[in-house]
Amino acid sequence: MEQFQAQIQELIANIKNKVLSFWERIDRSEQKKKLLLYYKVGKEWSRIHIRRWTHLFHGAAAGNRAVGPITFLLVSAALGSALTLTTLYSTSYAVVVDGQQVGVVADQSVVDHAIETVESQGSQLLGYNYQISSEVDYQFTLTLKSDLSDEQTIRNYFYEQLTEVSDELRAYEVVVDGRSIGIVKDQDALNRMLEELKDQYTTENTVQVDFAENLQINNVYAVDNYMTTDEMRQALEANTTGDTTYTVEKGDTFNAIAYANDMSISDLKALNPGIDINRLMIGDVLNVKELIPTLSVRTLDHEVYTQAIECPVETVEDSSMYKGDSKIITQGEEGEAEIEADVVYLNGYEQERTVTSSTTLREPTTTVKAVGTKEKPKTASTGSYSWPTSSRRINSYFGGRYIYGYYDYHSGLDIHATYGEKIKAADGGTVTFAGWKGSYGYLVIITHDNGVQTYYAHNSSLLVSAGDKVYQGQAIAKAGSTGNSTGVHCHFEVRVGGTAVNPLNYLS
Repeated sequence: MEQFQAQIQELIANIKNKVLSFWERIDRSEQKKKLLLYYKVGKEWSRIHIRRWTHLFHGAAAGNRAVGPITFLLVSAALGSALTLTTLYSTSYAVVVDGQQVGVVADQSVVDHAIETVESQGSQLLGYNYQISSEVDYQFTLTLKSDLSDEQTIRNYFYEQLTEVSDELRAYEVVVDGRSIGIVKDQDALNRMLEELKDQYTTENTVQVDFAENLQINNVYAVDNYMTTDEMRQALEANTTGDTTYTVEKGDTFNAIAYANDMSISDLKALNPGIDINRLMIGDVLNVKELIPTLSVRTLDHEVYTQAIECPVETVEDSSMYKGDSKIITQGEEGEAEIEADVVYLNGYEQERTVTSSTTLREPTTTVKAVGTKEKPKTASTGSYSWPTSSRRINSYFGGRYIYGYYDYHSGLDIHATYGEKIKAADGGTVTFAGWKGSYGYLVIITHDNGVQTYYAHNSSLLVSAGDKVYQGQAIAKAGSTGNSTGVHCHFEVRVGGTAVNPLNYLS
């Protein structure tokens, strides 16, 4: 019995402590008034009934007949209910945010810590001091301990609010190779524009397409300046200057190469300090500037096409022809092959081609070529061209130039010479013209064995006549300034098929 009384006293003390603990956490005057009234009524009720239960148990212990089985059971049920109440239930707070209950907590500090966490992470995300503006209220209640909300549940509610704010403020920064290009607001429009950039270089053969540069799309917030999608496209397609090379082809001039690459001659010279611009040779490799967009599109195409198979050549000697000369006796027919290849393009320009298979569709036939064995005479053409003067200083280059204040096309080279200096044949051949020819003044034209012609103009006098055979280095005229000339020099031309070409591609 004494042990039972001790348990009752412990239960009373436990209930009293919980009430006092809850009372200390209440910080609203209206709630305090209501709870104070509830507390007084409950205290008086418990005092009367607990004394009654105690009296009954004392009587039962002394053998008093006032305590029957029913009374004992009622008292036991009451005590069991009290024990259940303190074991399963907890005084708590219903958390009400903007009029909506979002959870139940045992302590308001759970909510405070959840708000602090969300505000801290929101500030880091958005880039400014983010604060939750919702009105938070608490309502006292009694709740099963299993139904109490943990901090993560409360935090998730406030995270949803943060998500709504971030969705409204979110913008998209476009970064190419670590360089920020700009920020746009509409993600869908940005994605469509990027796909359009790719689509302009894709074909039915394209198997893969991507951007050559490292493209990143970063989420940013609280941005003041945005670009439209069209402005972003212009920025991504804007040209930047890269470095590349160009291989000199027949007919190229230094001026023309500079013009084709939107460069000045001085810039092209600076990129090629080891190149003699007066003696460009076919196959020379020049450094030039290439304009490439900020964002380039790289595609991989699988292509199937036919390709000619060259004819094998069989040679036979011909003693009636000069050494170095040849002619076709029987022309073979090219074969044909079906080719499969993987081709890499950058902005539509081929970068690399890898043949994956080749199937012969038609075999080629053999070409028979006769080659000369007879020794050439001194006047025969060698196929190479020497300088016609002792000087290699050029007064005016081939191509466009300004003369007398007007733009003019110059069909040859003006090579420095002294008055009366001997002008020499660039190669062996036949003189097909020697005389006065308008603005050329006194002119010599030599037709070489391969059909190429060389012109020598503005001479003071001529040393050969039409029909003469001349050898390479033979004196054919004397330098002067006849015709339309700005001073003593040798105007030298090379004509292929009647069209003037740059002599610097032929002189050696």
